[in-house]
Amino acid sequence: MELMKMMLVDDEERFLSTTKKLLERKGFEVQTASSGKEALDLLRTHPVHVVILDVKMPGMDGVATLREIKRQYPMVEVIMLTGHATMESAMDGLKSGAVDYLMKPANLEEIIEKAVGAYNRRADIEEKIEAARMQGSKEPPPEMLEQA
Repeated sequence: MELMKMMLVDDEERFLSTTKKLLERKGFEVQTASSGKEALDLLRTHPVHVVILDVKMPGMDGVATLREIKRQYPMVEVIMLTGHATMESAMDGLKSGAVDYLMKPANLEEIIEKAVGAYNRRADIEEKIEAARMQGSKEPPPEMLEQA
């Protein structure tokens, strides 16, 4: 299985830099973006499997960013990162295609656990798509051709 690539999107630079360093020490490949627009720009050149996305950001908020990520990159799994005051937004995120959410402040193990779960979910979906593609490309069994 390919090494999980993730992106952290949050307007808090300290959170981004600290969490990125800790995740990289654990062996993950991590990109960071401090806004929704920056995340979308970065996804064009640096594809990832999982995005950890803050709900409350200036400019394009997390839910709007999520909707655009799912529109442009439907296989990217998104986990919403929220504080208590934005729980309703996190629920909107789940309705818009986020796979899960984390409450701030999230500890590193919780981030890893949710990201790995999302990555595994994506891998399962990719396997099913590939199996369906292979099934669709097979020729009908000879006995079906004889009956036709």
